[in-house]
Amino acid sequence: MARLAQTEGLNDVQEAILDAVHSFVENEIIPVANELEHADEYPQAIVDGLKELGVFGLMIPEEYGGLGESLLTYALVVEEIARGWMPVSGVINTHFIVAYMLMQHGTQEQKDKYLPRMATGEVRGAFSMSEPGVGSDVSGITSKAVRDGDGWSLTGQKMWLTNGGSSTLVAVLVRADEDAPADASVYKKMATFLIEKESGFGEVRPGLTIPGKIEKMGYKGVDTTELIMDGLKLTNDDLLGGETGKGFYQMMDGVEVGRVNVAARASGLGLRAFELAIDYAQQRSTFGKVIAEHQAVAFRLADMATKVEVAHTMMVNAARKKDSGERNDMESGMAKYIASEFCKEIVEDSFRIHGGYGYSKEYEIERLYREAPMLLIGEGTADIQRMIIARRLLEDYKIRT
Repeated sequence: MARLAQTEGLNDVQEAILDAVHSFVENEIIPVANELEHADEYPQAIVDGLKELGVFGLMIPEEYGGLGESLLTYALVVEEIARGWMPVSGVINTHFIVAYMLMQHGTQEQKDKYLPRMATGEVRGAFSMSEPGVGSDVSGITSKAVRDGDGWSLTGQKMWLTNGGSSTLVAVLVRADEDAPADASVYKKMATFLIEKESGFGEVRPGLTIPGKIEKMGYKGVDTTELIMDGLKLTNDDLLGGETGKGFYQMMDGVEVGRVNVAARASGLGLRAFELAIDYAQQRSTFGKVIAEHQAVAFRLADMATKVEVAHTMMVNAARKKDSGERNDMESGMAKYIASEFCKEIVEDSFRIHGGYGYSKEYEIERLYREAPMLLIGEGTADIQRMIIARRLLEDYKIRT
């Protein structure tokens, strides 16, 4: 049994879930990941298998047909899936964030309508804050919702939707200025809308277009898209929580747990890169001995393993703190920051150990080398995480006069 990335204190149910997912990853994901990735093919069979395992409803309460598990369980499942093929964990992540936002902020009618079908994977979630001219500065969004009779009309362009084409429910952050006082903060002039749509590309409902997949250097298989709203008609029932002015905070709550998820993905991808490196280092020989016996390679393996452990431990800590009901923005920011940075370094070291073969598409490390950079920017860049961490530190360590 491998010793890295183990988690103490899990109960029998958690162990059983993780064993089932590990078996699925070994048998159904790893053997086909390279082929599907090189073809940029959506992993429908894998997604169907995850539906059968109940992964789409892992954290959704039992009353809505889910398993009612903790964020920790979910994060450990994501870590294992990312170890197999990181983009598949992205399919789960965006779905989970929308479900979480519904659980925390939705009206009872919205929960009853969506959560049972999200638990089975019948309804698949995506969400969007970003726009073509807006990255981490969410205050700069220009997409708008304006009153239109008894309902709303939405106009604007969103960017970087994971699951944009395959999803059937999208949570979208827009400006809703006319409902807010003139002197209100820009963050209190936002609203989150729940948009039902058909899966696929083109005009998926009147006033809503998903133009097509954005071509990427990595993170393939899963579809990443734009979303264009042009007079999209919605009702008050589509407004998350039934109120404007809370959209930014609803999205940030979802992104906070999403950062734990990204840390889990980085931990899983880093673990896989280490596994590939230590296996290869015991098979490849140079100068009369396997390269694992050369001190330069051995030291590199030691550094990689240490980083795997640190990333995993910080991710687990952030998840457990969120599960306890405590504020965890600093812990999730730290976990996301260090896990994604370490993942990049572990993958690069594994690439170096593979030598020339690491540059070949026949070897798995070539794929991991292109996937790791996405984790540096997903759910907020490293600099954004450092801003969050610093603000909390200055709150906690403020000099008292």
